[in-house]
Amino acid sequence: MNSSLTDNVWLSEKRTNLLLLLMEGPRDIEQIKVSLNVTSRGMMPQIKKLKEKCLIVEEDETYILSNTGRHIVRNMLPLINTLRMINENRSYWEQHDINILPPHLFKRLHELGNYLLLEPDLNYTFEIPKEFTENLLRSKEIMSIISFFRPEYPKFYSQLAEKADSLTLLLSRSVFKRMEKNCASELNFLLSSKNTRLYLYKGKGRPPAIDVSDWFMYVSFFNEQGRYDHRDIMSFDNTALNWGKELFQYYCDQSTEITEL
Repeated sequence: MNSSLTDNVWLSEKRTNLLLLLMEGPRDIEQIKVSLNVTSRGMMPQIKKLKEKCLIVEEDETYILSNTGRHIVRNMLPLINTLRMINENRSYWEQHDINILPPHLFKRLHELGNYLLLEPDLNYTFEIPKEFTENLLRSKEIMSIISFFRPEYPKFYSQLAEKADSLTLLLSRSVFKRMEKNCASELNFLLSSKNTRLYLYKGKGRPPAIDVSDWFMYVSFFNEQGRYDHRDIMSFDNTALNWGKELFQYYCDQSTEITEL
């Protein structure tokens, strides 16, 4: 029975790793052995199968991806990167609601890059993490989705409004009602700040809390029970910043600007 392209790509870790290696450029067998920590005896049958399926070609004892192989590997990379990323902290991703993400950004979750999973210090569980405050205070352009309320938030974001060049806040309905009732002075201050714009989210569901700036990206997904469990994702990668900005814009497009109380 003839094996499919899918079988040839996915059913052998050696073949998958070789395809990914050749995406970086041509390699001879010695370079392949060193890079993948394999033997000629173990690798040559895999190379033969990939050649038979026209996924790689051999030129002057050097192996390169075929046009078909390059196209396939280019489309494999996002999925492989996502799987690797999730595998690093599998329990977190399984226990948190990432289905709230729009499909086009869900598929690009790997763009979070070399992210950090911040676990709460039991002695400071209910305090704002210093990684969050310190990095926002050094940021100049900030976009934030506030999906849950902390008593420190009104004062802290007012401080950001004084320091940042640009601050855009998107509030969930529950956060807006809470601030309107209990923090009207801070809310009015934010509305009067020339560099600050406020939006009220009117879409379906509750978006994850996110802060993205010119410096870093910080996101808090709710757990399966819809609660914030003080476990956060932080990344400084440019791909993560762009991903966060697109996520913010997606929810902002479902919001209306708040101009007065």
